[in-house]
Amino acid sequence: MDQKIGFIGMGNMASAMVAGFIAAGRCQNGDIIACARDFERLQARAASVGIRPVRTPEEVIDESDIVIIAIKPYQIEAVIPPLQEKLRGKTVLSVVGGWDFDKYETVLAEGTHHLYIMPNTPVKVNEGVLMFEEKHSLSAEELACVTELMACLGTVVTLPSHLMNAGMSIAGCGPAFVAMMIEALGDAGVKYGLQRKTAYALAAQTLAGTGKLHLATGEHPGAMKDAVCSPAGTTIKGVTTLEREGFRNALIAAIDSICS
Repeated sequence: MDQKIGFIGMGNMASAMVAGFIAAGRCQNGDIIACARDFERLQARAASVGIRPVRTPEEVIDESDIVIIAIKPYQIEAVIPPLQEKLRGKTVLSVVGGWDFDKYETVLAEGTHHLYIMPNTPVKVNEGVLMFEEKHSLSAEELACVTELMACLGTVVTLPSHLMNAGMSIAGCGPAFVAMMIEALGDAGVKYGLQRKTAYALAAQTLAGTGKLHLATGEHPGAMKDAVCSPAGTTIKGVTTLEREGFRNALIAAIDSICS
């Protein structure tokens, strides 16, 4: 690709994005530059994840066109202000939860072109969701470039600033909830004689396939559920048990606990 991507920080989300870029054929070794607090660890991982490690954020910025900030939220106010002038001429993206456009305006130099995005971990296999904050300061050309780049990692959705937290709660935290469901269904399969690997594969593919079916057809989830529930059949017995045990309410309450 023509543009170099730089990461300030190389945690789980940044690593997932790098893997997705490489899997999509968008980047080769040397196209991605990164720094991290633990340089030795970063250096050890560099070859396997396909990045070129450098020691400082300044080096990342100097060698990159697009700079992705991927450090912890509590680090922003210490790390970013000293980089203001260097960042001014770059396309700056942030995947730091809670740091939206208005908050970045307090730590970046005036006129810096920046956008808050919130990806989720399935970007690693190019099946993620990438939420873009509607409010940003990128040029039209920069936004088009960033959108096209991120689309290789999954589905890009633009949300108003006040809904970014709700979107993050569903798409960003959701993989953990889905993983718990896969694990629970796997345990149930093992309970009734399936090998654990087989049970997990059945559960994971069922979730993936059902999601793709909804996206392809646009069918209401309730109608999809009804289509599997025959009168007096096994599925409706399971559904009524889930309702009695508060399955849907538990998921909604989990989102409530994040958003409130």
